[in-house]
Amino acid sequence: MDINKAYQLISHKIITWINDFVRLLPNILVSALLLVLGIYLAKLIKKIASNLIQRVSDNRALNNLFTSVIYIFVIAVTLFTVLSILKLDTAVTSILAGAGIIGLALAFAFQDIASNFISGIFISFRRPLRVGHIVKVKDYMGKVEEINLRDTILRTFQGQMVIIPNKDVFQNPIENFSVLGKRRVDLSIGVSYGEDLEQVKQVTIEALKGLEHLSADEPVTLFYQEFGGSTINFVLRLWIDSPEQIIYLKVCSDAIIRLKKAYDKNSIMLPFPTTTLDFGVKGGLPLSDVPMKVITDHGS
Repeated sequence: MDINKAYQLISHKIITWINDFVRLLPNILVSALLLVLGIYLAKLIKKIASNLIQRVSDNRALNNLFTSVIYIFVIAVTLFTVLSILKLDTAVTSILAGAGIIGLALAFAFQDIASNFISGIFISFRRPLRVGHIVKVKDYMGKVEEINLRDTILRTFQGQMVIIPNKDVFQNPIENFSVLGKRRVDLSIGVSYGEDLEQVKQVTIEALKGLEHLSADEPVTLFYQEFGGSTINFVLRLWIDSPEQIIYLKVCSDAIIRLKKAYDKNSIMLPFPTTTLDFGVKGGLPLSDVPMKVITDHGS
């Protein structure tokens, strides 16, 4: 008797499952077809998106990220639609709730990484700097070697590789020496008070004519700035046709050599720092009028 009841119960369950499967068979077929179409559509959209994003950004990592996000989004929509057709709405709700909780927990746990990541995305679109540019970020100056989604890598002129988080790059001023394709050299020079300033200016500018790597678009300029302790000081400004550091240093060196020769040839003096002691200031006495008293210690 118990065996018959168990047999009937099992038979009833199997028949019920078969009936449910037959009833859901059209939905299963539609879901399978929709899943295949969704995967094909996701690949097609990923390919189209990749072509479009490459026109905006040349960052391969960023391009792969966006195309992958788009692909996963289309696949996710397809899966949720398939589950809904199969009357598995409860499963869909549970998955969405779990994804929300996990996302919130990850956002708190990795907020610094997320900040660098988002900053990297903005940098890739705004392009304030590119690979090969000479830049200064915070206290670091060098050539950009690599721009990732999380950090930017500089090679300093001393040869060190500096990894700067993208948050620091994005939130701080960036001095880009490569955007204009040229750089300016500023030389501070001082000449003696006894020199003819017009002659100094003429000799200085003439000495630099024909200097290699000088920009043809920008003239050499000279401005007197101040009366120093023992010199009249001026600044000499030279524009060079390259942002490269080695050329910048070479122009500085060649300019100093030329100027020294020109000043020596024209007897223009570049004085050493001197200090003058004036004992005849107002309210005092000249040194010659100050009585001198010599005390001799004869000892015992």
